[in-house]
Amino acid sequence: MTVTSPLSYTHGTGDTVLLGDTIGANLDRAVATWPDREALVDVPSGRRWTYAQFAADVDELAYALLASGVAKGDRVGIWAINCPEWVLVQYATARIGAIMVNINPAYRTHEVEYVLNQAGISLLFASLSHRTSDYRAMVEQVRGRCPQLRETVFIGDPSWEALIARATPAPFPDLSCDDPINIQYTSGTTGFPKGATLSHHNVLNNGYSVGELIAYSEQDRICIPVPFYHCFGMVMGNLAATSHGACMVIPAPSFDPKATLEAVQQERCTSLYGVPTMFIAELNLPDFASYDLSSLRTGIMAGSPCPVEVMKRVVSEMNMAEVSICYGMTETSPVSTQTRRDDDLEHRTGTVGRVLPHIEVKVVDPATGVTQPRGTAGELCTRGYSVMLGYWNEPEKTAEAVDAGRWMHTGDLATMREDGYVEIVGRIKDMIIRGGENIYPREIEEFLYEHAKIADVQVVGVPHERYGEEVLACVIPRDPADPLTLEELRAFCDGQLAHYKIPSALRILDAFPMTVSGKVRKIELRERYAGQ
Repeated sequence: MTVTSPLSYTHGTGDTVLLGDTIGANLDRAVATWPDREALVDVPSGRRWTYAQFAADVDELAYALLASGVAKGDRVGIWAINCPEWVLVQYATARIGAIMVNINPAYRTHEVEYVLNQAGISLLFASLSHRTSDYRAMVEQVRGRCPQLRETVFIGDPSWEALIARATPAPFPDLSCDDPINIQYTSGTTGFPKGATLSHHNVLNNGYSVGELIAYSEQDRICIPVPFYHCFGMVMGNLAATSHGACMVIPAPSFDPKATLEAVQQERCTSLYGVPTMFIAELNLPDFASYDLSSLRTGIMAGSPCPVEVMKRVVSEMNMAEVSICYGMTETSPVSTQTRRDDDLEHRTGTVGRVLPHIEVKVVDPATGVTQPRGTAGELCTRGYSVMLGYWNEPEKTAEAVDAGRWMHTGDLATMREDGYVEIVGRIKDMIIRGGENIYPREIEEFLYEHAKIADVQVVGVPHERYGEEVLACVIPRDPADPLTLEELRAFCDGQLAHYKIPSALRILDAFPMTVSGKVRKIELRERYAGQ
C-alpha cells in the first residue's frame, strides 16, 4: 500500500520490516539458516564459497585487521576491481566496525591521493593492475604525501597472505546499526568528489528492501557485472543477496558482455544487473541468441532511463519478465523508488517506480522548496532511513544537500503521477534552455531510439550565441557503415517534436564517455562539442 495525496508527496508502507541489525549480525543469521548453500562464486577463478565458508573467511580477515591495529571507526580503503576479496573486505570491515572507503578503480594518482587524505585511510587494499592502471606504481607515487597511510595490501600478492597470517581470534567490538560503515565518493562534476557516509542501517535495509521487492530467496543466484565500488554492486547486489541467502556471482573483474552472459548460462543465474548500456551491449552481441538464459526471471536495471525497445527485448529475449527499474543516488544508500514485479512495460520505461517502504519522496519547486501538485515538474527530494549520515568531514556541503527537515535534495527534475509513480525528466544541470524554452533531453532521446539507424543516443545542450543553448544529438549508429545524417535525423523529428526540440547538430560516435559504474558522462559530451 502507498499513501497518496493531491500533492507530489508519498511515502511507502507495507509488510517489509526495517532491520535493526548490523551487517555482521545479519550475515550470522544467513549462515545459521543456510550454511551449505552457495554464497559467492567467482567465475574467472572458479572459486566458490558456501555461506559457512564465506563467513569463516570474513571472520579470518576481520581478525587479521584487528591484529594489524585497525579499530572501530578507522578508515580502510579498497581500490580494486570486482573480485571475491572485495566482498570479503566489505563484510570483514563491517564485522569490526571499521569504515570501508570505496575508491573508484578508474582514479589516478591525483584523485586517489585526495581520497586517502580526506578520509584519513590508514590501511589500503588495492588490485595489482587492471587495463592501463598499475595500482602498485600509483600507490608508490602518493605514499609519501599520505601520512596516515600505514600499510597497503595488494590483492593477489604475498602482502594479502601476510595480512591473513596475522589473524588471531579476538572479541569483535560492540557495534550499533547506526555506526558509519562505508564512505563512497560521489563523482562531482566540479571540484573534488564528496564522501557520502553510510551506516549499517542505511545500506543493509536498502539492500534487503530492494531484494524483497523482487522476491529474492535462497533459491536465487545474482549475476553482478556492475562495480562493487558503487552501491549498485555492494548494496543492491551483495547485501540484497546475503540478507536473503542468495548467491553472489561475479562474471568478470569489470563489465564484459560476453563473460556476463556466459556466467548467467553456466551458473544458472536467476537475476542479472546492469545499466541500460550494459543490456544494450549484451543484446548486440553477434552470438546473443546462442546463450541459454532460460534460468533468468528478474534483475535490476538502474543508473539511467531504459529505452522502451531495449526493455521489450530484455523481457522477451532475456526471459527477465520480472525485471525491476530502480532509482536512487549514493547519498540515499542508494534506492528511493522501484518498479514492482507486476508493473507493465509503460511503467518500467516511462517511470522509475514508486517509493520504497519506509521512505518518503516529494517533488518541490527548486526555487521555493514548495511541494508541487501531481504532474508538475520539480526537484525530487527523499527522506527516511536511507539518507546518508553526511559528507565525510564536510558539514557545509552536507547542509547544502540535506535540509533542516532531513530531506535529501537529489538535483533531479521529476514529476509524480496520480498513481504515485515517479518520472525523471532530467538533471537540473542537464536541462537545456533554448531561447527561454525548457527542454528535457530524456524526451528527445526516447523518441530518437525509435529510429532504425540509431543503436544508442544522448542529447545534450551546447552553447549558442543567439538561443543561449542548442540541442546536440550524439548517436551510436546500428551500422557504422551506414550512419545517420543530420538531414535524416531532422526529417524524422519534423512534425513529431516541437521545432525547438529538434536537434540542430549531430555527432556520430563509436562509444560514449562513461563512468566506471556505466553512466554516460554528459558533461564530457557538452565540453567536447561546445563551440564546434
